[in-house]
Amino acid sequence: MSDKPVIITDQATDQSLELPVIRGTEGDPTLDINKLYKNLGYFTYDPGFAATASCTSDITFIDGGKGILRYRGYPIEQLAEKSTFVEVAYLLLYGELPANDEYEAFRHDITYHTMVHEKLNTFISGFHYDAHPMAMMAGVVGSLAAFYHDRMDPKDPEHRALAAKRLIAKMPTIAAACYRHHMGWPVAYPKNKLNYCERFLDMMFSVPAEPYEINPVAAKALDLLFILHADHEQNASTSTVRLVGSTGANPYACIAAGIAALWGPAHGGANEAVLNMLNQIGDVSNVPKYMAKAKDRDDPFRLMGFGHRVYKNYDPRASIIREACHEVLDDLGVDDPLLELAMELEKIALEDEYFVRRKLYPNVDFYSGIIYKALGFPTSMFTVMFAIARTVGWVSQWLEQSENPTRIGRPRQVYNGPTVRDYVEISSR
Repeated sequence: MSDKPVIITDQATDQSLELPVIRGTEGDPTLDINKLYKNLGYFTYDPGFAATASCTSDITFIDGGKGILRYRGYPIEQLAEKSTFVEVAYLLLYGELPANDEYEAFRHDITYHTMVHEKLNTFISGFHYDAHPMAMMAGVVGSLAAFYHDRMDPKDPEHRALAAKRLIAKMPTIAAACYRHHMGWPVAYPKNKLNYCERFLDMMFSVPAEPYEINPVAAKALDLLFILHADHEQNASTSTVRLVGSTGANPYACIAAGIAALWGPAHGGANEAVLNMLNQIGDVSNVPKYMAKAKDRDDPFRLMGFGHRVYKNYDPRASIIREACHEVLDDLGVDDPLLELAMELEKIALEDEYFVRRKLYPNVDFYSGIIYKALGFPTSMFTVMFAIARTVGWVSQWLEQSENPTRIGRPRQVYNGPTVRDYVEISSR
């Protein structure tokens, strides 16, 4: 049974318009306002697109009120427990979990696309040694279009599939090269015998002077973090990728735009902001003082890593990663005052009536930053880690849009500037 259309009436003109109701397989009903301007002469005003559906999608479903996150229908809890990041990447790209032969073929393709052109390493070496890794990532990923310009037509299915695999495969290689440039270390090339996360850890931390032993706890934790960050519906960076994609831009330009959007501290930079906040608090003894500051509306201090724009319940990813966070700290035997401070902050926030009533629970950014620090990643690399994982979601969303192209994105505005005025010669001003 279909929903009855919603009828709106312009009382100034007494004109009415039926707005069809669109329903997906899950989620809230949505009004189709496509004919609103044509029939009644009105646009809609929705700052931040808080109540606007910009597309239809089959990839990720979120119910913020109930704390639900599903990839292609599969609960994130099941994928986090039973799957791997590479398998989740296949699921997001193609819509189904792979059979064994499909998985092995996909894993092979990802493995053998991890190398980058040597000139790309030359490009990275041109950045200043203390450049932020996200600045390098945005530039280097965008430059891939200069290396693969003959195979990146968004209208060609083979070109799309190849670009998707290249981006997922090469992102860790590029990220590790940016880090090693900052450290002044030689480039570490990908080793095909290792799996996705093991290979990345090796490219990040191995040195020529001695063999690098990969900690299985670290590799498992990284794989889990990548699964949890792989996609998250139409967030700011994903919407940016789709918007740029609507212009027909090449996939590398689209993903580079997503990286730039992710860099913002309100988005992917939030886990980096958590560690900066912990440094500001400094010591466990200061927690009560800063909790009081966080409750004071007139105080600029804010607790980073608490609450979420979509989830009005506990972020399901945070529930998963919280347990993993404590396991990783125990298994690695990390003794870091900053991590002890984070655990104390978490404990108080989960028990404090002020935060509980407002549902300001620790979110995925709070815990991911703690784990990355425990694994030895510098704070400047936290958002890069997010970008590696989210590349899978960006590419999946870009593929979906490229296969079902929409009109070029063109939001409208409410103009508040001067009305018409005449030019005055400079001598008379």
